[in-house]
This record gives sequence, C-alpha cells and structure tokens, in this order.
Amino acid sequence: MTDGLIRLGPWDLAVAALLMVIPAAISIGLRLGLAGQLALAGVRTVLQLAFIGLVLEWVFALDRWYWVVPVLAVMLLVAASAAVNRSSRRYRGAYLASFASLVLATGTVTFLSTEIIIGVDSWYEPQYVIPLLGMLLGNGLNGISLAMDRLLDGLVERRPAVEARLALGASLWTAVRPWVADAVRVGLTPIINSMMVVGIVSLPGMMTGQILAGADPRDAVAYQILIMFMIAGATAVGTILLCLLAYRLLADPLQRIRWDRIREA
Repeated sequence: MTDGLIRLGPWDLAVAALLMVIPAAISIGLRLGLAGQLALAGVRTVLQLAFIGLVLEWVFALDRWYWVVPVLAVMLLVAASAAVNRSSRRYRGAYLASFASLVLATGTVTFLSTEIIIGVDSWYEPQYVIPLLGMLLGNGLNGISLAMDRLLDGLVERRPAVEARLALGASLWTAVRPWVADAVRVGLTPIINSMMVVGIVSLPGMMTGQILAGADPRDAVAYQILIMFMIAGATAVGTILLCLLAYRLLADPLQRIRWDRIREA
C-alpha cells in the first residue's frame, strides 16, 4: 500500500479475469454464442488499457502540447467513428458531422472546465485534459449515436408524414422538427437517467477510482459533480449539433430531403 492505494499486480488481475468465466458459462449454457466475443473483449480490454497506460505515462512525463494534441485527436477520431458505426442507418457526411459535433461539444466543455472551473496552469495539462475529454467522449458518442439512430429511423419510417407536411406548404425545418426534437430527447435520456440515481444507486467510475486511490471522499464527490454536469452539457450540445448538421446535409436547395443519401449501415 502506498499513499492509501493498494496496488494490483499481474497475479491479482489474472484472478480477476476468472470473473469472465461467469458470463461465458451463461452464454454456453443458454447457447447465446457470445463466448468467443467475451474472450475477445477481455483480451482487447487488457491490451488496449495496457497500451494506453504506457502512452499516458509517457505523455504525462513529457508534458508538452504537441504530444497531448495528437492523443486528443486520435480519441476524437475513434469516438466519431464509433458513434456512426453504432447507428443502424447513416448518411453521406455522417462521419464528418459526428467528428465536428464531438470536437465542438466536448472540446468546448473541456476547455471551459479546465480553464475556468478547475483553473489548470496550462490548457494542455495532460493529467486533466485527457481523462476529462475521455469521459466526455465515452458518454457523448453514446448520445450522438442514439440521436442519429432515432432521427434517421424516424424520418425514414414516417416519410409519408414528412412529405405531406412539405406538400401542405411547411418549410423543411417545420416538417422535420418533431423528429429532430425526439432524437435530441433520446440522446439526452442516458445522462438524465444516470444523474437521477448517481450516488444512491451507482457510484461512478471516476469517484470510485479517486476514493480507492486514497482521495478525500468530499474531493471525489466534487469532481464527480463537475463531471456529471460536463457530460450533460457536452451531450446536449453534441446531439443538437449532430441533428442540425444531419438536417443540413440531407436537405437540398429546393427544401427537400435527399432520401437517397440515407442508407442502411
């Protein structure tokens, strides 16, 4: 134990890996066909986290913006791609729209939080900006993916209603606004649900990690409150931006929806 932290060694993690036997056994017993995916997920978890641990240790030691920025760029690119790939439908320009939404939403919220609320010495201080952006991206891409899925599904499934509104003289924005609003609502639902039960039903990962590392519970709670508000803000901005960009990319100069630009994943 060092500074209140009980360190875990390779043997401890090997024993913890035995917990994966439980879902694997359930999969085999119920013939779910997930045993292979669970094994692959477990291996990827270990390799990816071990790799990022080495990278972060190196970046933290260098503490230079020109090493921090590439890490942030890779995180944003992967998150944008994952958000689109999770959707059952996509449209031309979806990857660019997802990336732009995440950059503007998570980048702005992270910068404001580190500079104004936390007050870091340098905007690129890796100890703060990388984990904070990572948590925003993990939740933001989920909100964006859900919003995209709901928006495209809603428009395709209710195409006759959209076309009828346009035929009656409604503007394109008026015709699609109900589905845009529904998509934003769906994108915000996960973070709202999390905020409703945080601290009562669940103890979030960041707060738990700080407490396990020996931090004062009050400090851990303060940072977790900050994180929840950051996630809510970034997710709201990201989902509305994604929907607005989708609206613009699907519209033509004659105020019609280009249905041919929407395709199955």
